[in-house]
Amino acid sequence: MTATVLLVIDAQESFYHRGYRETPETPAFEQKLGELIAGCQAREIPVVDVFHVEPDGPFSLASGLVKRLPFLQHHAVATVQKAVHNALTDSGLADWLRQHQVKHLIISGLRTEQCCETTARVASDLGYKVTFVTEATLTFPITHQGITLSIADLRHRTESVLINRFAAVATVEECLRALA
Repeated sequence: MTATVLLVIDAQESFYHRGYRETPETPAFEQKLGELIAGCQAREIPVVDVFHVEPDGPFSLASGLVKRLPFLQHHAVATVQKAVHNALTDSGLADWLRQHQVKHLIISGLRTEQCCETTARVASDLGYKVTFVTEATLTFPITHQGITLSIADLRHRTESVLINRFAAVATVEECLRALA
């Protein structure tokens, strides 16, 4: 086992019920996530799938939607489920990472500013080296108090709060080059 693992967070069909298919950024996200996964696997970096579960609705196991998005065909060395926003506290993933002596997490998946960012923050606090690959994450606009933050706004905000504090921020190309 390597000291580095790629986490693919919440890239699951449940998001079809939250506008995934209608987001103009979806094709670029799919391409970049596919490139990141393929590049990691070519470098023998294990991939771990993380799925969000809830008791009811499209994120419930009963919905049949808690499974990979159809474009993803990779081999995951582990699959975990979480019921909170980060992938580490209630999924068993933290124990798995310790058992496999993982020191570096590469973060990708859905949603940029929620589960991906929260996982990066918690991982950093737990002592992991974290690489956040923003272009291999996807989110949706958020409106609060009459102000809408676009996907670009949310990505910029996430990168701004993570960089030099909680994570290195990298493109797919930069991430894979650093792993070579």
